Amino acid sequence: NLTRTERVSAQTSEMAQKNTAVDKFIELAGFSFIDSLNRTNQGTNFVVLKDWDLRRNSEEQANAVIAELSKEYSQIPDAMVLMFNPPAIQGLGTVGGFEFWIENRGQGDYAHLENITRQFIAKAKERPELSSLISTIDANAEQVFIDLDRSKARSLDVPINQIYSTLQSLFASYYVNNFNKFGRVYRVIIMADPKWRLTPSDIEQIYVKSTKGKMIPLSALITLKNAAGPNLVSRFNTFAAAKINGSAAPGYSSGEAMTAMREVAKEMLPDDMSFDWGGESYQENATSGSSSYMMIAGLLMVFLILAALYEKWSLPLAIVLAVPFGIFGALMSVWMMGMNNDVYFQIGLITLIALSAKNAILIVEFAVIKHQEGMSFLEAAIEAGKLRFRAILMTSLTFIFGVIPLVLSTGAGANSRHSVGTGVLGGMIAATFLAIFFVPLFYRIISELTQSKKENKNSSSPLEKGNNDV
Repeated sequence: NLTRTERVSAQTSEMAQKNTAVDKFIELAGFSFIDSLNRTNQGTNFVVLKDWDLRRNSEEQANAVIAELSKEYSQIPDAMVLMFNPPAIQGLGTVGGFEFWIENRGQGDYAHLENITRQFIAKAKERPELSSLISTIDANAEQVFIDLDRSKARSLDVPINQIYSTLQSLFASYYVNNFNKFGRVYRVIIMADPKWRLTPSDIEQIYVKSTKGKMIPLSALITLKNAAGPNLVSRFNTFAAAKINGSAAPGYSSGEAMTAMREVAKEMLPDDMSFDWGGESYQENATSGSSSYMMIAGLLMVFLILAALYEKWSLPLAIVLAVPFGIFGALMSVWMMGMNNDVYFQIGLITLIALSAKNAILIVEFAVIKHQEGMSFLEAAIEAGKLRFRAILMTSLTFIFGVIPLVLSTGAGANSRHSVGTGVLGGMIAATFLAIFFVPLFYRIISELTQSKKENKNSSSPLEKGNNDV
């Protein structure tokens, strides 16, 4: 009951407030945050941590606090306590991690869906990519079935709706009206005192009034039976469904965790069941793979702008070929640091397209000028590399030193800055110290091939003209 839930909630609050990283503890006994429903046997608590500047030690970080409190909460015999980080994007889901739905698209009952869900979770727990897998589905919750003798109620002149409204107002709640006080609107809701609605036998102590004014005991009109059934029937895409919350295990990305869930679903789910994603996971699944299209679009845009600048299709290739060096350096730096290929890193990759092209433009631009002055392609490429080496090195080093604070940053949101800074730092180092030697080579090869093709075309034109004259 709610009293027992409040007692356990107070116990969890006492344990949490002993942790040096915890600032506040907010209790919502009787409310399930995962299902967004009022339930007397469930509760939701919010653990508010102190400001980041006051939590310098590693054991005071959020994940460490979750691990420590989860270990302590596992010792509570009266409840199962689960801990989650909030969602990264407010409004997308209720808790952090992924939201996975199993949909029953066949004819099976809710008990069959629960059985499949439990087997699915047991199988998924064997995967190293997954952790903290839970589901609140319960098809066998204890219930009390009230069998109303309608014929007897009519013979005693007791309205049927009077019986139901009495049960609702005493054992649940009943909205009466609103009233204004102190400039605010308050709702009037009536219910029985908890001590008079603790057990099913309390239902038999209720009296209802007949149309003739007599008080009829409710026990004369109803029969109580013990039953079992689902306490909540969830639906997703109009199908009866079960929600599974979970997260990626340490060392694995959310994409790897979602891939593992798909593989388990293909192996475990029968033909009459399917799966889908909700919350942040739905958005991540819907936009997965779009980063590659963004990279291609960025490269294409740079190529077209350079083609318009040089009025050629060949020279922009020498510049665009410098971009892979930056991407290679970014990938290597993130891999060496054990970081994930997340959205912040991908934003840094798009930035590297422009930064890598910038250095190559300086070399190619001066190489074109030197070739127009009479130098060969080889001489022009070498001379351009010499002339722009200092300028490229100075601007690149300035940028590299400028992103070091991102790599070494601390505080709230530091992980996102680490991801952007590490990728851009590694990419710029590679684009500077590798591309500066390869861009002149690309310019020479592409220019000589273009020149050779043009000469062959010009030499074949007189022959074609002569043949036409004959």
